[in-house]
Amino acid sequence: MKGTLTLLLVAVCMVQVSAQSSTPAARVVETLRFKETNFDFGKIQQNRPVTHNFEVVNNSKEAIKIENVQASCGCTTPEWTKEAIAPGASAFIKVGYNAAAEGPFTKTISVQYNGSQSATLTISGAVYKGPTTSAPVNPSLSLLKQTNK
Repeated sequence: MKGTLTLLLVAVCMVQVSAQSSTPAARVVETLRFKETNFDFGKIQQNRPVTHNFEVVNNSKEAIKIENVQASCGCTTPEWTKEAIAPGASAFIKVGYNAAAEGPFTKTISVQYNGSQSATLTISGAVYKGPTTSAPVNPSLSLLKQTNK
């Protein structure tokens, strides 16, 4: 019993030391914080462009410049401010998507900032085929044209 109690105390001490050593790492603050990193468009119509704005906040004490934003494919187009983001200020990365194919999609957008830091944004959704004409054919329209001659 005494050996088991000693072993239990050693285990508890190891857990406390482990928890203390991870606390400083938990205090590290991201310099650029994204309000969200994933966005689901839900169901969207084929060949109808959609956009979403990802908000970012500069949590550092110095201005941060977003150096590059690159999409995983040509159907996704990012736009971002080329100006530095002041400490405490926010900016937006506008991501556009124009689906050519039907079905579910997931696209990633890589954001490089502050020299060597990066983040990944993700958009997703499901594309459905839209109507082949802009409006249904109205058979009475041709009848009206004939009577007005």
